[in-house]
Amino acid sequence: MTATASAPWLSVIVPAYNEERRLPATLEKLQAYFAGQAFTHDIWVIDNGSTDRTADLVRAAARKDPALRLAQIGIRGKGAAVRAGMLRAQGAYRFFCDADLSMPVEEFGRFYPPILAGADVAIGSREAAGARRFNEPAYRHLTGRVFSLAVKLLVLRGFEDTQCGFKCFSAAAAEDLFSRQRFNGWSFDVEVLYLARRRGFTIREVPVPWYYQSDSRVRLADDSLRMFLDLIRIRWFDLRGIYARPNPHASPDA
Repeated sequence: MTATASAPWLSVIVPAYNEERRLPATLEKLQAYFAGQAFTHDIWVIDNGSTDRTADLVRAAARKDPALRLAQIGIRGKGAAVRAGMLRAQGAYRFFCDADLSMPVEEFGRFYPPILAGADVAIGSREAAGARRFNEPAYRHLTGRVFSLAVKLLVLRGFEDTQCGFKCFSAAAAEDLFSRQRFNGWSFDVEVLYLARRRGFTIREVPVPWYYQSDSRVRLADDSLRMFLDLIRIRWFDLRGIYARPNPHASPDA
């Protein structure tokens, strides 16, 4: 596992919006995990418009951990935060995880070499053989399966779970894909995977244990409708050739 003198081997991106309650425990778990690893790393918390003490807590933690970084952006939405983190990070591999850490940090190694080799993009799956879900209400699981069916019918076949909040990209894949994707909201996962397939990157599914968090930020009614409409927009953007050129708003300084 090697990295350049100025770049880490692995960069972790954590999108955060009003996460003062959950983020401190997540950062502690990440720091404890990396303390036992041989490779170099950094952790990017991308705060997109928090109105609580999220940024202050990260700054305080960063004073004790030189691998921890904070970036604040003016665009709301998980997609915008992940994009900004992927384009700011310099790691040979770039991994994003949800601030609630609903997959145990000990599972990170499943996503990158040497355990997983030959993949440009590795995506967590709660539906692949060997995956397990814990404490998820039946209605949330049903909603997810309906959306998965719509994804397969309208946009992207071959994946049972595009929305799991744990994905790892090689540097080349991250820079190519996130410089082109457009969506700022929850649908960005589907958009990025659609682009990855269209642009010839190798995608692997990684079965994970996943623990439902009751304070999920997804607003089921509003966000579900918007996400279904976004599936149509992905096709429309592709037909119009929008994805053939970089997103003019996809900048590390967004």
